[in-house]
Amino acid sequence: MAKSSSIERNLKRERLAKKFAAKRALLKAQAKDESLSMEERFDARLKLSELPRNSAPNRIRLRCGLSGRPRGNYRKFKLPRIALRDLASAGRAPGL
Repeated sequence: MAKSSSIERNLKRERLAKKFAAKRALLKAQAKDESLSMEERFDARLKLSELPRNSAPNRIRLRCGLSGRPRGNYRKFKLPRIALRDLASAGRAPGL
């Protein structure tokens, strides 16, 4: 079992990423838009950098849904290799 603080920190990152997703997408689109002036694009990048760091989706760590284990996870099952093997051996993972 992973530390509960690590699990909670990751959940906080997921909430922040969901909260700021629309604003982040808008600012990124403005920063990449060639039709805007250089100053407007630069302002969009400054506003983007002012957003909370943990609101970036690439800071979310893929963790096990059962134990919170951070490594060896399969995205399809959201389980690590160890838990998936235990469930498959017990016959509780259909198709495996």
